[in-house]
Amino acid sequence: MDADDDMRRLLETDDPDFDVVMACVFGIQGREVRTYLALIDRPGSTVEELADTLDRDRSNVNRSLSQLLEINLAERNRRLLDPGGYVYQYTATPLPETKERLHGALDRWVDHVHERIDAFEEQQPLGE
Repeated sequence: MDADDDMRRLLETDDPDFDVVMACVFGIQGREVRTYLALIDRPGSTVEELADTLDRDRSNVNRSLSQLLEINLAERNRRLLDPGGYVYQYTATPLPETKERLHGALDRWVDHVHERIDAFEEQQPLGE
């Protein structure tokens, strides 16, 4: 499903699910939304832990996490391991902050649509 499908689905639904709204507004796929929600429930998770939770392979979870990091819906911290080495742990942006960003993005979009409506001038019929 692409962004146009998400927007259409959002506009055609009286009561859209949170994941549809989030995917549409942030331009992400459902798998990224599911990864974000898993991080909300399990802060500090590793890729391996998320892969088990989401029943997806690690490379796919890694791609979802990269997308979430890119749009600031998650953060990554390095934890040192006792025998040496390290592992990355991921935490979701807190839900209240994400909701605030969703509201802001939608408000800006609505303002833009209102501006486009107000700027519209009646056009001459085609062929004249």
